[in-house]
Amino acid sequence: MKAIILAAGHGSRLLPLTLTTPKCLVEVGGRAILDHQLDAVAAAGVAGAVIVGGYRIDQIEAHLGARDYGLPTDLVFNPFWSTANSIGSVWAARAYLEAPFALMNGDTVFDPAILRTAMAGGTEEVALLVEPLVDAGLDDMLVETEGDRVIAVGKHLVGHAATDRSLGLIVSQGGAAYAEALRAVIGEENGIHAYHHAVVARVAQGPGVTAVRIASGAHWQEIDRPEDIALWEGDHGR
Repeated sequence: MKAIILAAGHGSRLLPLTLTTPKCLVEVGGRAILDHQLDAVAAAGVAGAVIVGGYRIDQIEAHLGARDYGLPTDLVFNPFWSTANSIGSVWAARAYLEAPFALMNGDTVFDPAILRTAMAGGTEEVALLVEPLVDAGLDDMLVETEGDRVIAVGKHLVGHAATDRSLGLIVSQGGAAYAEALRAVIGEENGIHAYHHAVVARVAQGPGVTAVRIASGAHWQEIDRPEDIALWEGDHGR
């Protein structure tokens, strides 16, 4: 299994931190977000990582070259990072999508145990990491589940009742379901402006998506704004 890290965007909500630095290299607790992710990926036993870069990719390349993470890393360029949504970065990594993969946003830090939980599922279907919804935040990707099945995914679930929120972490044990859904979604009108969760929603309508809930007490944090950095550092005593 390889990790696919979507780290191409500008991260405008983290300005001025991202004025001259790609979002994935913003420091949280004294380490770049990308370092948190690659250390967690290595600790979870993933065989390698593919990082999809765009904005200031030269800095990402230099950062990767300066450190040994204990696993091979490949850097892929998304030339459409400034015009397409996150689905464009998934498209840039499409060559890796029929082998086992763990796909994640490049702005999320998490405990390695979360990824190990996802990898241990053993399902042949696509799996989405979720946690039970308490209070929905403005930017949350909402999920409706029925037991361990994903019914719907989106920031606005019209006609659906949100039960969980997504961690943005998708795991596949291999197969064509996710890649075929990606081609269908990105090929639609305005498909390049879709969030990559639209691919999960498409798979849920067909072969199916398993909802994997993280253990109570497991820590993760999406780093969208400066206050998110403070939340993670507070949870980890920094």
